[in-house]
Amino acid sequence: MSMSINSHHLSRRSFGRLAAAAAVSLGGAALTGCSTESGKPSPDTPLRVMGINHVWSQAVTKLLPEFEERIGRRVSMSLLTADQLANSYNVKLNASATDIDVMMVRALQEQLLFAHNGWLADLTTLVEGDAAYGWADFLKAPRERSVTAGKVLSVPVVTERPVLYYRKDLTSAPKTLDELMETALRLTKGDVFGFVGRGQRSGAVSMWSSFLYSYGGDFTIDGRSGIGRPEAIAAYEYYGRLLERAGPPGATNMSLEQAMPIFAQGKAAFYVDADAIYSNFLDPKISIVQDTVGFAPFPAGPAGARPFNIPSWSLGISAFSRLRGEAWEFLRWASSPEMVKRLQADGIPGARQSAWSDPATLASFPSDLAGTMQAQARTGLGIDRPDVLQVGRARDIIGRPLVAGILGEPVAPVAREADAEFADFLVRDNRHREG
Repeated sequence: MSMSINSHHLSRRSFGRLAAAAAVSLGGAALTGCSTESGKPSPDTPLRVMGINHVWSQAVTKLLPEFEERIGRRVSMSLLTADQLANSYNVKLNASATDIDVMMVRALQEQLLFAHNGWLADLTTLVEGDAAYGWADFLKAPRERSVTAGKVLSVPVVTERPVLYYRKDLTSAPKTLDELMETALRLTKGDVFGFVGRGQRSGAVSMWSSFLYSYGGDFTIDGRSGIGRPEAIAAYEYYGRLLERAGPPGATNMSLEQAMPIFAQGKAAFYVDADAIYSNFLDPKISIVQDTVGFAPFPAGPAGARPFNIPSWSLGISAFSRLRGEAWEFLRWASSPEMVKRLQADGIPGARQSAWSDPATLASFPSDLAGTMQAQARTGLGIDRPDVLQVGRARDIIGRPLVAGILGEPVAPVAREADAEFADFLVRDNRHREG
């Protein structure tokens, strides 16, 4: 049994149909067996793409006429909020509905569950057998996160890394976490906080991951809980102390939406969050720090600087699609080397090494941000949360010691309790995975 998870229309054109038809035929053959297909849909049936309302999907929507001309079939692209998208997948895919062809998915949040449910087509032969597509060109960490149980189930299209945002008028960028703590405490005075960041129990886990890794810890070690180990406890204590002593009041209720405006309004010296949100600080409509904001790599901890470099959004093909060949053509087009360079040049960070190695694709970013992103794209780890079926539940468990630290409570006993709870969770989660 499946486990649940917590239009754009343009006319068809005939130009390029013959070349596209050959590629579509090959793609359809490679994906045979991914659904219970009973006859090819008529030419009037659109290719249906379902995704998140995101700058990447908005940009691709504007370029759809190019793709429709290429395959001779119109495209219907539905853009939803994250909650709407999750609910739609849960309802439609549980019912084996054939009205989704291409799916935007979060490889780290839901791909494992979707694979368990049999909702994603296997793309391995396609991505590895197409020399022009260049699967090896994708950044190593996002590429590895596209694989579940030895099968490529998605291709990354948007990536993100943590950035240390800082006020250049107040300080220089610290190189280590010790320097960050010392400077944040020193700059906390009056109306300015030394540091702001996510503190909400579940929502803070992904940003905390880079602190955990840089302290030498991990969520799981050899398949067992790692959050009760000394390295994890030290990372919990560090992050808690940073927000308790240098952060704003009410930090335990802060997600991205609450933390980001505090830095944008000049009320914090440092802020760690995803590089994808950088433009908020350059927009004079919401920011007063556009002339003073600096961008720096994640500082080094006892184990060095170990930031994440994740595929925040990827593309997959529904296992129930009756247009699998056309769906693969969409993936090839939307994640091609040319498209990734094109979109990255407009400020949307992609997942291909060829794009990150091309200075022209980074020209739209501030120079210090471009250098930071480029360095962390090479070295970052491909995960920022535990690799489990029920990610939301796991994050809730792991986030409990974070809250204790921010509230100034002893972290070690809470971490030990959370470690035992997470260990039990992993046993149950693995049973579900194998069931």
